[in-house]
Amino acid sequence: MKDNPPLIDTNILIYAYDVTPGRKHQIAKDLLAKVWSHNKVYSISTQNLSEFYVIATKKIPNPLNPEQAKAVISDILDFSHWNVLTPKPQTVKKAIEYVIACKSPYWDCLLAATMTENGITTIYTENVRDFKKIPHLTVENPFVP
Repeated sequence: MKDNPPLIDTNILIYAYDVTPGRKHQIAKDLLAKVWSHNKVYSISTQNLSEFYVIATKKIPNPLNPEQAKAVISDILDFSHWNVLTPKPQTVKKAIEYVIACKSPYWDCLLAATMTENGITTIYTENVRDFKKIPHLTVENPFVP
């Protein structure tokens, strides 16, 4: 089975819009530039977009204002090279199965279950530890050479 477009985790999206982490900001920004320049398609979940809104407006050193965060999310939702995923009701049951089997945090398991339902096996994330516990995922940390 051909892998559908890899998923961009929330931390990558945050680093792309938060200038304070320096090197990580540049790497994340360069990764997303491939989408914005029509050279790559990436997947993202509505869960990632919700997490982005909360973190970007409240938890980074120089938070975005709500309108700025909304504009980023709108751009992603409206752009053809983003494959936007929405969890289904049965996704919750699959996520709980992952929690029980893999001992990973629920929100990571919900994201993994959403990926599974959509035939996605690769995730770009800094959170290698938790996603590596889910056997069928390929975890890529763009910050590690």
